[in-house]
Amino acid sequence: MNTRDAAIARAQASFDSGQFRDTLARRVAVPTESQNPERRPVLREYLEAEIRPSFEAMGFSCRLLEHPKAQAPFLFAERIESPQATTVLGYGHGDVIRGLDREWHEGLSPWQLTEAKGRWYGRGIADNKGQHTVNMEAMRNVIAARGKLGFNAKFLIEMGEETGSPGLRELCTEQRELLRADLLIASDGPRLRAERPTVFLGSRGSMNFDLTIEARAGGHHSGNWGGLISNPGIQLAHAIASIASPTGQIRIPEWVPRELPASVRRVLADCEVDGGSDGPEIEPAWGEPGLSPAERVFGWCSFEVLAFKTGNPETPVNAIPPRAWARCQLRFVVGVEPEQILPALRRHLDRNGLGMVRIATTRETFFNATRIDPDDEWVQWAVASLARTSGKKPAVLPNLGGSLPNDIFTDVLGLRTIWVPHSYAGCSQHAPNEHLPPELLREGLCVMTGLYWDLGSGETPAVKR
Repeated sequence: MNTRDAAIARAQASFDSGQFRDTLARRVAVPTESQNPERRPVLREYLEAEIRPSFEAMGFSCRLLEHPKAQAPFLFAERIESPQATTVLGYGHGDVIRGLDREWHEGLSPWQLTEAKGRWYGRGIADNKGQHTVNMEAMRNVIAARGKLGFNAKFLIEMGEETGSPGLRELCTEQRELLRADLLIASDGPRLRAERPTVFLGSRGSMNFDLTIEARAGGHHSGNWGGLISNPGIQLAHAIASIASPTGQIRIPEWVPRELPASVRRVLADCEVDGGSDGPEIEPAWGEPGLSPAERVFGWCSFEVLAFKTGNPETPVNAIPPRAWARCQLRFVVGVEPEQILPALRRHLDRNGLGMVRIATTRETFFNATRIDPDDEWVQWAVASLARTSGKKPAVLPNLGGSLPNDIFTDVLGLRTIWVPHSYAGCSQHAPNEHLPPELLREGLCVMTGLYWDLGSGETPAVKR
């Protein structure tokens, strides 16, 4: 029968038969480390030998898109069923962080899907091969049950997300017409809790920068010169202390939003942050006072010191160091003007007598903050679909706590963005022993099959082109 229930039953059967696992295992086995220059041929191979045939088997037309800034091509897949139908853009990335082969537990390998203690291990299972495999297989289930999708689908797979998505913004700008769609539905990042379906609507912005003090050419004996010349380590410590309180509250007004919108507060009131048994314990007194943990990480900004160096930490000597350096980061939400972040810091340091501190941007990728309104009718539609399939109340996050190139889709392509993640915070993403519980992937496959079925049912919000 070509019904919604039949499509979801097909998804369950394909998972339980081992078919889904075999597909994912084949993709995990391809060592697509984008941070390793030696793997560049492998990045193209993943698209041409693995992903392209899977899309073409579903009736998609595919082409590779090149851009000089990108170290590998992008795969664009398209299935247009009707000019009048809703068009949905999907996104995923096939590259992974370095495998770190020697650091995995005994019996585990980053390039072999292994089941142990009720988990599936392998590099890319959570980020992002498992997630785009869920979505691709969900569309295959809908086509098999209905004979068609019932909507137009476009999909973009990149191979450089782990190195900052070089060329993605430029490609989307140049190929705006090719990528034209009514909304983006994609999967990346973690659920709020492993057992709770989640929707997030954007991502926090991220800006990394360096603070440096260069006081003099070399070090000087602390007995002869202590009390006579400045210590850059002490000065830089005071600079950092002026930015955030002893409990992590940001002290630069331009670095935080004026308020939390009512719709954001409402959805976050139903969200409890939990990293699982492997996650750290939340410290109630850290961060912005008066906010819940969910509001602090999904609705507010955070300042972090990622590294700090002065003197010679490995072999300290009795000398006043000539310089000090810190790599810092601001995660920020909608309501903070990104072009004012560093000028506001400069003014703040100067007001506090810390003009000797130099500020420099880094080569690391900058992400802007994005968020669509949780009250948007497409958000409510997606949440209802997930609830219908899972029998659970999904969590709605206004944005991911981390950062994604979501501003490319919102600002360059002008799309609503709805992300349905199929991972969880304790998955060891970017670390050795990356894993997911198979029941999370199974539920993800079912809810995406239901979501894609509902997209083609004709009972969606009106498209505003």
